Amino acid sequence: MFLLDTVVVSEMRKPAARRNPMVVSWLDRRAANDLYISVITLGELERGIEAQRRINPVFATQLSVWFDQILSVYRNQILPMTVPIARRWGRQADRIGHMNPDLAIAATAIEHGLTVVTRNVSDFTPTGVNVFNPFEEPSP
Repeated sequence: MFLLDTVVVSEMRKPAARRNPMVVSWLDRRAANDLYISVITLGELERGIEAQRRINPVFATQLSVWFDQILSVYRNQILPMTVPIARRWGRQADRIGHMNPDLAIAATAIEHGLTVVTRNVSDFTPTGVNVFNPFEEPSP
């Protein structure tokens, strides 16, 4: 089972012609109940929407509609921040030297025995979490 990083979720927001075909193909071959997202990803997406609101309110509104669709599609597959995840995140952050949200996503994946699906492999490698890059690698 897999935990989708923000970059993978965001890829599916692009117009169909601009989506990475390897990512689309990989996602299409997965059962919906094998794909999860973290509340950390939701926070990162919301931050992006708010940043756009200052620049392009119309686009921000479109992103908000898309965000609501994500919430609906993944309603039973959204993983919360729990005390064990927070503690693991804190330990990783101390060891690695920063509090990047990707460390919280990695901690979530480790606690749930999931593989992180991301383009940003190097952000996750120091945590020891299993990682898969659908932008470049053949499907596992």
